[in-house]
Amino acid sequence: MVQKEGIVFRSTGSWYEVRDEESTFFKCRLKGKFKIKELKVTNPIAVGDRVCFEIEDVEEQTGIIFEIKPRVNYIIRQSVHKASHGHLIAANIDQAVLIVTLTFPRTSLGFIDRFLVTAEAFRIPVLLVFNKLDLLSEEAVAYQEELESLYKGLGYDCISTSATEGVGIELLKEKIMNKVTLISGHSGVGKSSLVNQLEPDLDLRTSEISTFANKGVHTTTFAEMFEIFEDTYLIDTPGIKELGLVDIEKEELGHYFPEMRDLIGECKFHNCLHINEPKCAVKAGVEEGTIAESRYVSYLSMFSGEDNRK
Repeated sequence: MVQKEGIVFRSTGSWYEVRDEESTFFKCRLKGKFKIKELKVTNPIAVGDRVCFEIEDVEEQTGIIFEIKPRVNYIIRQSVHKASHGHLIAANIDQAVLIVTLTFPRTSLGFIDRFLVTAEAFRIPVLLVFNKLDLLSEEAVAYQEELESLYKGLGYDCISTSATEGVGIELLKEKIMNKVTLISGHSGVGKSSLVNQLEPDLDLRTSEISTFANKGVHTTTFAEMFEIFEDTYLIDTPGIKELGLVDIEKEELGHYFPEMRDLIGECKFHNCLHINEPKCAVKAGVEEGTIAESRYVSYLSMFSGEDNRK
């Protein structure tokens, strides 16, 4: 059988669309069951994975995946269906873009911080895109600017956009050029609308926001990668309602908060968890205002497992 290497562009759970080195697409399935060492996941293969496959049928362009190449990185979340398992969102990405909205639907700071911690675990740069600028009141715009200032101060790039009015689209285009970018966020934040603004020919399906509890309506069912410009790839993902942390120990959680990481060694105890310990530099930072209270609240929430996914 002819063997090839390729990249997974689409995953439907049982079949995978793989693009080979000549840019030909093959519909592939897995050979037997894949078990990845020390990684309990509901999906062994993610969009962005590099795989080796055998051509099964040349005319039908089908194949069988027999090997997954080592990953540079990946983004993972807790499985909605199996709490003890993770669900791979994407692999081998250069950056992640989190679409945030402060209204209709509102993205919580806890959710933003969970996403950032998940990305920090694999040193994946994150761009925060505050969308729906056109819907904000003056007061809300001022609040958004405060948030942007907070996250920029932590080293995260931030931009403001309005998919409906075309605001910030050219800047967003600059940020994603010549990279593999995961684009994520709650349902209804305007992911598909923004992608359609970047490349109208894609014509991704969009949907009105459900008025019931202002929750977004899912328009993307499976993760899928698109080459929107030469050497520029976007991975569109289903809207995430919840984001449970996976494989992050309580003792190391603070390392994924840059402002806490900067204070390692300044606490009285080398194994300080920044909860009840005396002479804790992190708690002192919160009291002095050098660490944002919202970030510390997020840390406590993740540490305790309370509201562990939202």
